[in-house]
Amino acid sequence: MAPDTFVVGFDLDMTLIDSRPGIAAVWDAVSARTGVAVDSALAVSRLGPPLEYEAGLWFPPEQVPDVVALYRSLYAETAIGAASLMPGAAEAIAAVRRHGGRVLVVTAKNTDHAKLHVEHHGLEVDEVIGSVWAEQKGEVLLAHGAAIYAGDHLGDVRGARAAGAFALGVATGPVPAEDLRAAGADVVLADLADFPYWLDDHLIEQRLADLDTQLAGLGSVMVAFSGGADSAFLLAAAVRALGPEKVAAATAVSPSLPDAELDPAREFAQSLGVEHHTPHTDEMAREGYRANAGDRCYFCKAELVEVLGPLAERLGFTHIATGTNADDARAGFRPGIRAAAERGAVTPLRDAGFTKEQVREASRRWGLPTWDKPAAACLSSRIAYGLAITPARLARVEQAEVALRAVLTESGTPYRNLRVRDVGDTARIEVDAELVDQVAGMDEAIEAVLAAGFEVAEVDPKGFRSGAMNELLPDPVRYR
Repeated sequence: MAPDTFVVGFDLDMTLIDSRPGIAAVWDAVSARTGVAVDSALAVSRLGPPLEYEAGLWFPPEQVPDVVALYRSLYAETAIGAASLMPGAAEAIAAVRRHGGRVLVVTAKNTDHAKLHVEHHGLEVDEVIGSVWAEQKGEVLLAHGAAIYAGDHLGDVRGARAAGAFALGVATGPVPAEDLRAAGADVVLADLADFPYWLDDHLIEQRLADLDTQLAGLGSVMVAFSGGADSAFLLAAAVRALGPEKVAAATAVSPSLPDAELDPAREFAQSLGVEHHTPHTDEMAREGYRANAGDRCYFCKAELVEVLGPLAERLGFTHIATGTNADDARAGFRPGIRAAAERGAVTPLRDAGFTKEQVREASRRWGLPTWDKPAAACLSSRIAYGLAITPARLARVEQAEVALRAVLTESGTPYRNLRVRDVGDTARIEVDAELVDQVAGMDEAIEAVLAAGFEVAEVDPKGFRSGAMNELLPDPVRYR
């Protein structure tokens, strides 16, 4: 379930909104206009089916179209403002968006009134589709590729089932939880307040299953193993799917790899029973890499895959896999991803839809020591675009970061993320945002960085952020 096809549908009445007070008021107004006594309390106790169905319980068939038209003419002014959000509704929608998904509202209510409700409550949805019920909802959900449909009625369960979507019932409407389960709901929640927690678990389990299937289908794989959280999780997942004899880890050794990363990578691979290879790459021989324009990562990844390809073939591994995740694919400017794809590398984490957050959570569940390891991009990512990449620059950055870590550790400063960016003769220090002022006032921290060979050292007031160097690229380059 990749992020670009991850779609969740929600019913409206008694799932996202409690529209009973407003609907009751509309029926009372219809009664006053027509002289037919509609029991509005009874009507709102069975919300779910189309309006025509309810009107047909009170009026003869030939009058139903006119009653429906009257009801709808009164609805906007009478009912919209009287509705309230159901518990957890806004949070449920936010949870889908946090995972990179799209949100549909699919309801028996007519589309115009459904949109008014959505707009009135400021619900951030991608599309509202109205005037569909039960299996008709299934047709809409299927057409939009919805993977999950949440609703409070038996008709909602039938709609999800018709679409082959996961049927999530919420016991906030007229149908008891046990009846929703009996009708085929895959899971029933008391209300949407529990939805974000359920979604977290559901997506991880779904994506773990997808990842396992993908990896098993590869037959054998060499993982481009940097030692970071993503490639470590991918390596562990490959071992689970294929067994250690069908998996290898390859950590490229070059001036752009911090020395401190190599031993932990070797130890991790050994803990999985996987052979660990350390081929040498020479990205420095590539003019595009040395020039350090905005597409530097293209040449680095090209070198990596072109070195690993013959090694994998010689050792009998049929595929090379990188730890690219779904967040990487959405990041905009990632020329390295393109270079690896052009050379046939596979990206199982991205294809299964794993975000960085999910990689860490799944790693934590599996007890991997890398689950909370800070991001550790290659040393060349610290060099400002336009400055030539040289072994001396890389060594200077590494020396500065090692010295700065030592100072912070010795002073008892609890940091998580740290970078020293080379922007010429100046070193720009990035630390966790909450530590910016503290580190800026530590003379020994500044001196440690200057001792590596920089003329000026300053702490970035914005703090650490991944891809900070991309901020210096002009927009047409950054997002092409």
